[in-house]
Amino acid sequence: MSVGEIACAYAALILHEDRIAVTAENISTLLKTAKVKVESYWPTLFAKLAEMKNLEDLIANAGGGRTPRRE
Repeated sequence: MSVGEIACAYAALILHEDRIAVTAENISTLLKTAKVKVESYWPTLFAKLAEMKNLEDLIANAGGGRTPRRE
């Protein structure tokens, strides 16, 4: 993962947690305030992801790659 990818992921989580719209502008503003430089396309990609997917579901399923246990 690149610094831009990680920074935008954290920014999206922070905005979501604070119930602020996860938009490219808000992600960019948060990163600028934190003095984190990222390529200009990252905030837009993460904003589109937040628009298309339910972030609550993504958070809940973050470790969802496990195989169910057999009994």
